[in-house]
Amino acid sequence: MIEHLVGGLVLAGAFFMFLAALGVVRLPDLLTRMHATTKAATLGTALIMLAVALHFAEVAVVARAFGVILFIMMTAPVAAHVIGRAGYIVGARLWAGTVKDELKPHFDPLTRDLRSGTPAEEQERRPPDDPGAS
Repeated sequence: MIEHLVGGLVLAGAFFMFLAALGVVRLPDLLTRMHATTKAATLGTALIMLAVALHFAEVAVVARAFGVILFIMMTAPVAAHVIGRAGYIVGARLWAGTVKDELKPHFDPLTRDLRSGTPAEEQERRPPDDPGAS
């Protein structure tokens, strides 16, 4: 019975990995590609590592498999965010169907300066004689 469960988990993991690869090939811009690879590949890897843990059923292997799952789930979204932000800063074009660009008001393409938009940062940017300064 365990063999069938392991086989199902490996097939499901391989299917999600295939979807991640398909997303990289078919999706129109960097940000949507990063979304596909982060979600699908993380889920695919987790399913395959669960299959490994079930197949071997040893404490050391199970601990390593869960360690891999935890590591990937913690690092993949952060890495995708950083890569997506770097792509935006270097000028990767957004898809024509993109509805919302939340970085646009905070990013200066000439200086490549990305402001956070926090009140403290806005206070620093005001000239000292600005009447709006408190």
